[in-house]
Amino acid sequence: MSKNTTNTTSRPPLTKDLKSEDFRKYYFLKEELKDFCKNEGLKVNGSKNQLEERIIYYLDTGKSLDDSRHVENKNNYPKSKSNKVTTSKEIRLDSILGENFKCSEDKREFFEKEIGKGFKFKVQFQKWLKANPNKTYQDAIKAYYKIQNSNEKTAIDKQFQYNQYIRDFFKDNDDKTLEDAIKCWNYKKSLKGHNRYENSDLDALN
Repeated sequence: MSKNTTNTTSRPPLTKDLKSEDFRKYYFLKEELKDFCKNEGLKVNGSKNQLEERIIYYLDTGKSLDDSRHVENKNNYPKSKSNKVTTSKEIRLDSILGENFKCSEDKREFFEKEIGKGFKFKVQFQKWLKANPNKTYQDAIKAYYKIQNSNEKTAIDKQFQYNQYIRDFFKDNDDKTLEDAIKCWNYKKSLKGHNRYENSDLDALN
C-alpha cells in the first residue's frame, strides 16, 4: 500500500519573504514567532495567537500592527484626563462587565469575595466574560457556577495543539512512549495542513 502523499510539502523558513497565506498553513513554535518578531523589530509580548496576528499583518503590509493601532487610536479617540482604576470596592453585583473584560486583581478579589477562595479565572469562564459585555457581575457568578457544574471539557486553544496531539496520540497508542509521540509530533508539524493526530503519523517511527 502506498503512503498518503497529501500535505508532504516541507515547511518553509519563517522569513519576511514568506507569504501570509503560506504562513497560515504551517505550525510554528511560539519561540520561533518571537524570534521572527525580534529580528524584524516587532513586539514580542503577548499570546501565540497575538504573535501570529502581528506576523500576518507584517507579512501583508511590511508594517507593525501595533504601530498602526496606536496611530488609529490617537486619531480617533481624545486623550482621557485620567485613567481611573476601578477597585473591588466599586464593583457591585449589578455592575456591567463591559467591553474587553480583563481579569485584573480587583476583579479577582470581587469574585473571591462572592464565590470563595477557590475561585479561578478558568479559560471557559474568561471566554464567557469576554463574550457577554452587557451582562452584570451577578450574571457572571451564575455563569461561573453553571460552567463549574458542567461536564463539558474546555476545548484546547490553537496555541495548545501540542497537548491535544499528545493526548490523541496516546488514545490510539498506549503501548508507545512519550519519545515516540514527540517524534510523530515533530514530523506532523513539518507538514502542510492541520496538526491533529492521524494514524499515518506513525510513519515517522519507521
